[in-house]
Amino acid sequence: MTKNNLFISFLVCLLILVYSCNSEKKIYYSDGGTEKVRESDDSISKFRLAFRKMGRVFKKDEDKEKKFSITIGRYNKLVKNGSLEDKYQAAIRYFEKEEYTKALTLFEELMSVYRGTSRGEEVHYYYAYCNYNLQDYLVAGYQFRNYARVFPLGKHAEECAYMNAYCFYLNSPEYSLDQIDTKLAIKEFQSFVNRYPQSERIPKCNELIDQLRGKLERKSFETAMLFYNMNDYKAAITSFLNHNKDFPGNQHEEQFNYLTIKSYYLLALNSIESKKQERFKAAVDSYAKFAESFPKSSYLKDAESIEKSAAKNLEKYNKSTL
Repeated sequence: MTKNNLFISFLVCLLILVYSCNSEKKIYYSDGGTEKVRESDDSISKFRLAFRKMGRVFKKDEDKEKKFSITIGRYNKLVKNGSLEDKYQAAIRYFEKEEYTKALTLFEELMSVYRGTSRGEEVHYYYAYCNYNLQDYLVAGYQFRNYARVFPLGKHAEECAYMNAYCFYLNSPEYSLDQIDTKLAIKEFQSFVNRYPQSERIPKCNELIDQLRGKLERKSFETAMLFYNMNDYKAAITSFLNHNKDFPGNQHEEQFNYLTIKSYYLLALNSIESKKQERFKAAVDSYAKFAESFPKSSYLKDAESIEKSAAKNLEKYNKSTL
């Protein structure tokens, strides 16, 4: 029995003792008379009842501990001395009861024993899902991937190929962190789509790919804006151009084209003399593309103003080189 249960039981007894010492009751006689008496005569009965309850609590806890010890004992005996068949059947039962840690231990041993056999395929499948259900997605993905590689014609091959990609998806972090797993997840989903073009999982794959690409797009946007707000215009220009290349038709395409013009212009103003001419020219050229692509843009007026200033500076540098 735990210390908490012992303390609670003691407290219950103490409260009963206080109650029994202070309370009074009336006894009604057949002739109508009454008499107040103390309940001390009933105290013994109340204590007996309290101790009986305490005894039941003690016994219940002891039974639980005994049952737990027996269960652990059986499991340890199975792990040490059980036959392969007993371990396999027990592992399946533990898995079905969602006792994945116990199942994992047994399947891990059986993996090496049944490698290359028909049963080894099932053991591998269950072992991968044990890791998955224990939320160890890195190991689970590795095991799903291995199943699809070792058993390309196995009955779980398609499912495991999908689960491999899905584990990368689950490991994909917040957009602000490194996105290696996000890119790997997209790659694995695309590989699955190419390998199983008729699979019923294709719509789900496309949905998850869109989510992952959205995360990459947001990280790309935030990175580009960070460079721009830090006045690192050279890095910002590279980020704006790469963003529009990697995510064609994105919601920031117009804004980033405008900011590319502005960044070239500001970069030129803050450059050494030998770099100014080419950067003013880049601003003018970027404006021409922008005006053609977005003739009704809300940024067009500001872009035109920047272009005029850049063209004026460029003309000065062109004359000086004649």
